[in-house]
Amino acid sequence: MKKLLFGTMLLALVIVVPVPTMAAVDIHISFPLPPPPPPIFFPAPPKVIVLPDTDDVYVAPDIDVDIFFWNGWWWRPWEGRWYRSRYHDRGWAYYDAVPKFYFDVDPGWKGHYRDHHWRGHQWNYERIPEKRLQQNWKSWHNNRYWEKQKTWDVQNYRDRPRQQQRQEFRHEREQEYHQRPEVQKHQEWRQQQERQGEHRGREGGEDRGREGGEHKGKEGRK
Repeated sequence: MKKLLFGTMLLALVIVVPVPTMAAVDIHISFPLPPPPPPIFFPAPPKVIVLPDTDDVYVAPDIDVDIFFWNGWWWRPWEGRWYRSRYHDRGWAYYDAVPKFYFDVDPGWKGHYRDHHWRGHQWNYERIPEKRLQQNWKSWHNNRYWEKQKTWDVQNYRDRPRQQQRQEFRHEREQEYHQRPEVQKHQEWRQQQERQGEHRGREGGEDRGREGGEHKGKEGRK
């Protein structure tokens, strides 16, 4: 009878408290998420260009802040942090890393865009509407369309950087990036939050240990 009653109570608990809810009890965030970036006003969906010498990295050149499109996401740096969204104008979520495409991006791309030149060659870039981008970016990537068929719209672009040279560029840009004051400030914030999270975790472990000892004591007295 007791077994039947216990089984009935357990079944009722499972029905009332769904499994995902029960499983979520142990989930905790080690540090609070930083605030989202301020919104950007777009009078119309932005047109983008593809940046040469990248793995199909697109950028919206006609706005004051850097907005990239890569691998199906919109990407945005702000105050030393990175955010991404499926939409160009909303839904920005904190991304706890530097996206791997970023160090392939030439920091002087805006000047090259303005002058229509890329490494001494005429750059006849194509301005791509967002709708066309969303419809085609994946097939363009799979077929290496911009690199193989179009040479990124750079005229007579045969003397491209070799793989070793591109790795050197990446290393230099990564070092420069981590020296930026806003990036260093964010890294300091992260380290502080992680230390506080570790401290809270140790305190939680000690509390659980004390609770466990007290529980054993009560059982012993029984």
